[in-house]
Amino acid sequence: MLDVQGLDVAYGESQILWDVSLKVETGSVLCLMGRNGVGKTTLLKSIMGLLPARAGRITFDGVDLAGRRPEERAAAGIGYVPQGREVFPNLTVRENLRIGELGRRARGRNGDSGSFDDLDRIFDLFPKLKSLLGRKGGVLSGGEQQQVAIARVLLARPKLLLLDEPTEGIQPSVILQIEDAIERIKAQGISVLLVEQYLEFAWRLASLYAIMRKGTIVSRGATADLRHDMVREHLTV
Repeated sequence: MLDVQGLDVAYGESQILWDVSLKVETGSVLCLMGRNGVGKTTLLKSIMGLLPARAGRITFDGVDLAGRRPEERAAAGIGYVPQGREVFPNLTVRENLRIGELGRRARGRNGDSGSFDDLDRIFDLFPKLKSLLGRKGGVLSGGEQQQVAIARVLLARPKLLLLDEPTEGIQPSVILQIEDAIERIKAQGISVLLVEQYLEFAWRLASLYAIMRKGTIVSRGATADLRHDMVREHLTV
């Protein structure tokens, strides 16, 4: 599915990622962990084509993404929900969701009986959104915005979902809804690369983990094998 090999990324002269290699298999959830500022968001932006690579290679479904613009990567099946959600504040929930639908139709990606390709299935995933369709995105709570952001990307029918800190600033009841949604997304065969600081949430969802430190991957494996001494060394403040 996704294969990142030897990736170096810099902001100007300041190099952020150093020889990063990472794989996400079809239908799996991999949690990318690490303290703030170690390069997790930079890696997601690089996969999405928002930052250029200085060296290395990113392939998706066997296709080299070098030189592909973000919209081309989205058309290939990569969906991105950034940290902070970036819901359009002056558009209604309906209009925000419509963007995802239009993106799918413009690319000619037809749905199937199991995909989250229409609003009925989205409302099944996030029931509260049905009552919020006429409300502007900017007045929603953080949890409501996160649901809109995930739903909008799902309507474009991604094969791979990049989620950056989906539980940040979210109340516990909504976190459980998002957790259930990700489980159901995984059941549809959609892969997920999850950046998350809330370890209990990550442990419940992800079968695999990778830990970043100072811009490189320092540990990886099955979450069932993630030891508490590794958490203390690389994740606790």
